[in-house]
Amino acid sequence: MDTAQFRNTILGHLDEDALMRLDLRRIPLPQAHVLEEPGLEIEELTFVEEGVASMTTVFQDGSQVEAGMFGPESAVGVPALMGIKAGMNYVAVQVPGDAWVANVDAAKREFQRMNCFHDLVLRYMQSQIVQATQSTGCNARHNVLQRLARWLLLARDRHTSDVLQLTQEFLAAMLGVERPSISGVAGRLQEQGLIEYSRGRIRIVDRPRLEAVACECYQVSRRELQAFMRYADERAGHYASKC
Repeated sequence: MDTAQFRNTILGHLDEDALMRLDLRRIPLPQAHVLEEPGLEIEELTFVEEGVASMTTVFQDGSQVEAGMFGPESAVGVPALMGIKAGMNYVAVQVPGDAWVANVDAAKREFQRMNCFHDLVLRYMQSQIVQATQSTGCNARHNVLQRLARWLLLARDRHTSDVLQLTQEFLAAMLGVERPSISGVAGRLQEQGLIEYSRGRIRIVDRPRLEAVACECYQVSRRELQAFMRYADERAGHYASKC
């Protein structure tokens, strides 16, 4: 396999032998497609190429709030490599796209080789922890307008277009608020010329001003994502120099 064909950060930094051992296959990621559910066995690792998925914590009353986001930097299901057999959270596709998947047994064998794949997965998990803890603090500290701006920017960083196919119901669930709250703040952003919003579709019009509205949590998460990208370049170069 030619690594240049991968947009996914982890896959794009592996050598051809590692990619062959993972025995990847490509799948579509339609909107609302479920990648992981609490209590169900993790059978595959999913490497997002295009699109955005969200990891949510689901409560007994059926409500949920986002705890993490997955895009082309990610692998969904990596806890299985550390011996976790069943999913702990709900992960579903929010912005459609496609992905590569590997059987969890093949991924475990590659992880246990202690090579580039191993290092990238561990560093990626650190990035996920930073994102999850930042989201927790953000949900407790910042207002809905700031949080919506942050979410839209994080999604855009993982997507190839300024247009995001999103409903108010979905955004309300991700931010842990009622739909009228999302309707109100989305309307304010549109009135200020930062976004264009119609049913199920948001287009980011003025990114610099949207960043000014977002809380500090966006820049923290963005810097961590960029740090992971730099680390991936460094580790891939390290292993290539040893060949």
